Amino acid sequence: MFNNIKEDLKLFNDIVDCFLEDEKNNPISQKINIKDLGKKLDLSLSDEPAIKQDFQESLKQLVLSTPKSSSKYFFNQLFGGRHSKGVLGDLLSVLLNSSMATYKIAGPQVAVEKEIIKKVCEMIGYGDKAGGTFPTGGSMSNFMSIVIARDQKNKAIPNKGFRQNFVAYTSENAHYSVAKNASFIGLGKENVCYIKCNKHGQIDVGALKHQIEEDKKNNKTPFYVNLTSGTTVLCAFDNIEEVALVCKKHNIWLHVDGAFGGSVFFTNKYKYLINGIEKSDSFCFNAHKTLGVPLSTSILVVQDSEKLHNSFTSQASYLYQTHEKEYNLGYNSFECGRRNNALKFWTMWKAIGTKGIASIINHEFDLADYAREYITSNKDYTLYSFNQSLSVCFNYKNYDPIDLCTKLYEYNKLMVGFGDFNNRCFVRLVTINAENSKENILTFFKTIEDFTKECDSEIKKNN
Repeated sequence: MFNNIKEDLKLFNDIVDCFLEDEKNNPISQKINIKDLGKKLDLSLSDEPAIKQDFQESLKQLVLSTPKSSSKYFFNQLFGGRHSKGVLGDLLSVLLNSSMATYKIAGPQVAVEKEIIKKVCEMIGYGDKAGGTFPTGGSMSNFMSIVIARDQKNKAIPNKGFRQNFVAYTSENAHYSVAKNASFIGLGKENVCYIKCNKHGQIDVGALKHQIEEDKKNNKTPFYVNLTSGTTVLCAFDNIEEVALVCKKHNIWLHVDGAFGGSVFFTNKYKYLINGIEKSDSFCFNAHKTLGVPLSTSILVVQDSEKLHNSFTSQASYLYQTHEKEYNLGYNSFECGRRNNALKFWTMWKAIGTKGIASIINHEFDLADYAREYITSNKDYTLYSFNQSLSVCFNYKNYDPIDLCTKLYEYNKLMVGFGDFNNRCFVRLVTINAENSKENILTFFKTIEDFTKECDSEIKKNN
């Protein structure tokens, strides 16, 4: 088979038609046991090219067998659904195959990224010196923020390494990337201090204050606080206003990880959840989580773009040969050959406007409210989460939540995950597929109820 883009795009369209029809009729892909992959799918690679028909069939079956993360029965991760305009932009970025390192090779795509960053900075209240970049994900956004914080505390560290007893702070419910990033920058996981949370899963500000003061008495150097706007399990929003005052007093970099819930700044109704965001030093959010933009679409912004530049710039005469640093985005990013992740978000934002994005978020909160209302009105359910959250955490009757979620997956009924908080384990429903309706949420609960009735003896029970 030869290289023919038009022929392959026709094949792509044929597979897409088949996939979308299959997604409608079979929203949960038939689970394939790991040991049976080789029997069910032809994934083998060989010296000789595949026969055309065999290649097309293998590719089609591979696509149809992959979990359908945008179906109305997928509630397993902090992303779901798909916005067609975002998909359009992503497909075009693949076709263009731009690297975002320099203006010479990306041209107007650089301006696309800069427009998004400028607009986001304006909307959250950052000043004229603000800037940002598109990292590969929320974990990378958090990594870049802690690097900048480290370098601002001691500008000699990038060249000479650590010489002080630095300490970073985050809540006990923060994303696991904080510990990984501490390891990556040479801080060490043991120098991350995890602050206890209140009953709503938010960082205890009083405990944070006390810990910082104790660490300073012990000759430690506090340099970084990571807050979370939308924790992974409960979707809790830490108090930015109060913590910002603490960080200002002690000259500590304040980063807000809004990977899950940070996009609420698009909507007037829920923006209060991140009150004080304009007082943070850096902020990130993932448009691929609550907005339906294809993976991965992560944005990191900082109050002072020069600090981002200072931590990540490196000279390369073979690369930066034209134009000033402002339009050579590689100066401000971790990667060099960085794909164009901005176009898909720009395409969607351009098409539906800020008001359209706000309506997506408002709808998702409405779905969460509807789910909580269903749970609280049914004595067989126990609610473990709270209002103003996109995570709806609950248990049904006395079924073990881990076993229930596992068997729903194994029997191809639903894909939903479980979580735990304060030594309680529960089913975690995330309402971040904007294509879902209240009827789909009702179907979710009815599926659980019908499945447990049918398979009662097979599902573990809690005492």
